[in-house]
Amino acid sequence: MKNTFGNSLSVTLFGESHGPAVGVVLDGLAPGLEVDEKIIAEYLAKRRPNSKLDTARKEKDEFEILSGVFNGKTTGTPLTISIPNKNVKSKDYTYGEARPSHADYTASVKYHGFEDYRGGGHFSGRITAALVAAGGIIIPALEKCGISIGTHMLSCGSVAELSFLDMADLPAALKELSEKDFPVVSDFAAGLMKEEIENARKANDSVGGITETAITGLPAGLGEPWFDSMESMLSHMMFSIGAVKGVQFGRGFEMSESLGSEVNDAMRYDRHKKLSTSTNNNGGINGGITNGMPVIFSCAFKPTPSIAQTQKSIDFVNKKNIDLNIHGRHDPAIVKRACPVVSSAAAIVIADMLCQRYGTDVLKNGFK
Repeated sequence: MKNTFGNSLSVTLFGESHGPAVGVVLDGLAPGLEVDEKIIAEYLAKRRPNSKLDTARKEKDEFEILSGVFNGKTTGTPLTISIPNKNVKSKDYTYGEARPSHADYTASVKYHGFEDYRGGGHFSGRITAALVAAGGIIIPALEKCGISIGTHMLSCGSVAELSFLDMADLPAALKELSEKDFPVVSDFAAGLMKEEIENARKANDSVGGITETAITGLPAGLGEPWFDSMESMLSHMMFSIGAVKGVQFGRGFEMSESLGSEVNDAMRYDRHKKLSTSTNNNGGINGGITNGMPVIFSCAFKPTPSIAQTQKSIDFVNKKNIDLNIHGRHDPAIVKRACPVVSSAAAIVIADMLCQRYGTDVLKNGFK
């Protein structure tokens, strides 16, 4: 299995949903970075279920840093974080009964039946807790370099809010978003989205949505075309999140229906000779390389596949068709809790690409 991402700064994920723990190993971090366990806990809390709109599985995520930190600072050696699994109900899962749109069948084919199938095993959304723990270290380091990352629910079901691309004051929007438990800038849209999720929950169903992420403060020149372009690497990471089924940058697919004269980003120097564009339809990337404008991308999340309705499926052990009633505890909408996951995943990509261009000490010393 390929569980490691990154070149100069690498991240390795480990664990299964119902195993003893999930966790992450960060290798390549510069020595001397501050590690604040309260900040890591705050990031994990944003991902953790906190209302009836989320799964009933409540994990405290009381993590432990096993290596790579001494006296509150990184040592420069591999940093390992372990997050115990405490609230498991393995009896809810039967091997061979393939849950529609889950990895039960495909995992069995690939790993010949030796995989841990309980709760989805290594394919569970539970593993994203490890990504968020890593984000609790990397995002603050990026912020000290002047880089901010924020993710909101651009849409949930049929309800949408204003895109980052259309917000007049993006930094203010990101700051406001960081202070909210429900990751939506507009309180009105948040209320409608909550209704959408609650209606799906009451119907024993689920609903999908779209996240949108903005990264500000990036220098121009990040990206390694062709195959390690900024878009390539961010997409690679985002598609590693199990429920993501689509990624677009800037206006993305909307641009395919437009004229060049309508969506080209006009370029100008301001009075300080700083380059900017009048619009950001390309999402801050040209030729796979950052241009200095905010990098903005969206991820489409499918509805949670586990729903409390009878579904047609198969028993792949006994090779027969079955009517399946899924047990267990699941989110009626993944997209809400996915926002801190996407931000953390994006931070890993950005940090790795900064390290490639400026050296591994960049997170400690800055890139300017």
